[in-house]
Amino acid sequence: DSKQDANSPARLALLGELGRALEEGQLVLHYQPKADLGTGRITGVEALVRWQHPTRGLLAPDEFIPLAERTGLIRQLTLIVLDDALSQAARWAAAGRPLAVAVNISARSLLDLDLRDDVATALERYGVPGGSLVLEITESSVMVDPDRALEVLRSLAALGVSLSLDDFGTGYSSLAHLQRLPVHELKIDRSFVMNLTADTNDVIVSASIDLAHNLGLHVIAEGVEDQATWDRLAELGCQSAQGYL
Repeated sequence: DSKQDANSPARLALLGELGRALEEGQLVLHYQPKADLGTGRITGVEALVRWQHPTRGLLAPDEFIPLAERTGLIRQLTLIVLDDALSQAARWAAAGRPLAVAVNISARSLLDLDLRDDVATALERYGVPGGSLVLEITESSVMVDPDRALEVLRSLAALGVSLSLDDFGTGYSSLAHLQRLPVHELKIDRSFVMNLTADTNDVIVSASIDLAHNLGLHVIAEGVEDQATWDRLAELGCQSAQGYL
């Protein structure tokens, strides 16, 4: 059935152009702030990668990250994002406004035993302390190979890098796995936060916050887009917020 074929001519063309895009510096980073729910102060940012395509304009990551993972270009892409993000972190620190910068790590990168050395090299290049870098992983990426992922995560934690479990509540990891992971932060998925006024989502978010606190984790909510959501999250004891608000 042709409808099941994801490889459209446009997608195949992108596949051929991605390698050149990496070489020519067509990737750009946008930064979304993370704010403390108690004070409103900006405490960090998440680096969001985009492809500034010469003819198609700005492309979202879901249009090219899967291609990078399938073609083996994901390591090169990850190194570029790490480099740009830490370079920016160093400039902010030099300007007297140090901010922790978060970078997303794909499932394939999480299983790369060289990731620790790549991160250590990038930190050293820009003189950025490990604590200024947050690496965001998803539950589903850990579950591809839990033992290997755990080995990589422990090596990263040893560098002083903060580890964040992204999109919490949408994956399929068990609480036993969650307890084993050397993560410092739990991010509640935007699908629950954006509909926080719904009774079910309120219960899920509240329970997630309580669970994270009992495990000694910092909690951040994604998808905060209005003041009512901000206020409710603060009531529930969530520590940080991220989103268009």
